[in-house]
Amino acid sequence: MGETEKAVSEWEGRAAVELTSSTADQVWPFLADFCKLHNLMHPYIDTCRQIDGFPGQPGLIRYCALTGSSSTSGGSESSIMWAHEKLLMIDAIQRCFSYEVLENNLGFKKYVATIAVSEINGGTGCEIVWSFVANPVEGWTLDQLVSYIDACLKTIAKSIEEALQVEDQPTK
Repeated sequence: MGETEKAVSEWEGRAAVELTSSTADQVWPFLADFCKLHNLMHPYIDTCRQIDGFPGQPGLIRYCALTGSSSTSGGSESSIMWAHEKLLMIDAIQRCFSYEVLENNLGFKKYVATIAVSEINGGTGCEIVWSFVANPVEGWTLDQLVSYIDACLKTIAKSIEEALQVEDQPTK
């Protein structure tokens, strides 16, 4: 297979977001719980739960789903978009994890992602980077997939910042 053919058969992408008032140590626990994605990605994910393996350990498999309204049925019939995702690696010291999409009805044949949190601004802020390698997905362009991941990542960052602000509020 030539280099040109490989470029067409595999996509690589990356999205990043900076949190200027949250440290990497504050942000990491929100991302480290592989089965709490729905708490960070509403409205993108309705359900995220463990279906196999052990919490925090490579091999854990989660089920993620989004219930959407079907436009062909006038909105009365709902469709569920879902995926089984396997935790491949998690490193609390480096504050990163990798996972792959297994069975799904989203069109992914191969999708492996890494999410990492690193310090910026001398440790007073952090950056979350979501990178991936995937086979092309029918009905999508690479730019559309990167744009979707970017939107998801911004939602995650906003959810984390809001949760941290609540934690910082004095109790009455």
